Amino acid sequence: MKIKNILISQTPPLDVEKSPYGDLKKKYNINLEFYKFFTFSPISAADFRKTKINILDHTAIVFSSTTTIDYFFALLKEMRIEIPESMKYFCPTDQVAYYLQKYISYKKRKVFYAKNNHPSGVFELISKNRELKYLLPCGSEMAYSHYCDFLTSEEIEYNQAVVFKTVPANIKEDVDISKFDMIVFFSNSGVDALKANYPEFEQGEMAFAALGTAAADAVRAEGWTLHVEAPTKEAPSITIALDHFLKEHATRRR
Repeated sequence: MKIKNILISQTPPLDVEKSPYGDLKKKYNINLEFYKFFTFSPISAADFRKTKINILDHTAIVFSSTTTIDYFFALLKEMRIEIPESMKYFCPTDQVAYYLQKYISYKKRKVFYAKNNHPSGVFELISKNRELKYLLPCGSEMAYSHYCDFLTSEEIEYNQAVVFKTVPANIKEDVDISKFDMIVFFSNSGVDALKANYPEFEQGEMAFAALGTAAADAVRAEGWTLHVEAPTKEAPSITIALDHFLKEHATRRR
């Protein structure tokens, strides 16, 4: 199996060349293309109330992305809920943390982010604040399993709240999937989008990678072979996992 062209099923970083993906491109002389396999739509206040989750019962919120922040605060506005000044916020990166300034008065004593810009850093912060009750806003079918696994294993109280829906994108119009040697998935929604666009799809020689338990389980549930999985002890991020795989399978290493 030789890998030259990889499809990353999410939007690209702000500066791909300065990101870990850029490092992979240079190191292995591979082609990377980014295309988000799904789009988003808001959850209505009426639908959210059916979940019986009371946002104000929580004392801390974990945000995994700026997208989640936008949909969460849009839902708050629709529900006419005001978050108290005492609420604490936990984010995986400084970019996500600073984005909160769009909606709240940013104060270091209530906004925390991982110094290593990785969820593992958030786990350390949460461990130091075990007494809080955490809310994890997310998208439908996009359970943040690595956060949930950690909180459950540490017996820390939390609830996961769906604040937006995921809808498969029309991949066929913009992407020639046949030219890729590998696809990287980030959620079970990405797997669903591939199935929706290509009902007769067969994996053949194509390699698959997945970030998170939900994405990995969705790949295996289709009977497909999963070649790369993260996070693991050896590969805490998907780019590190890809690096390990490409050492053996890239067409040419620079």
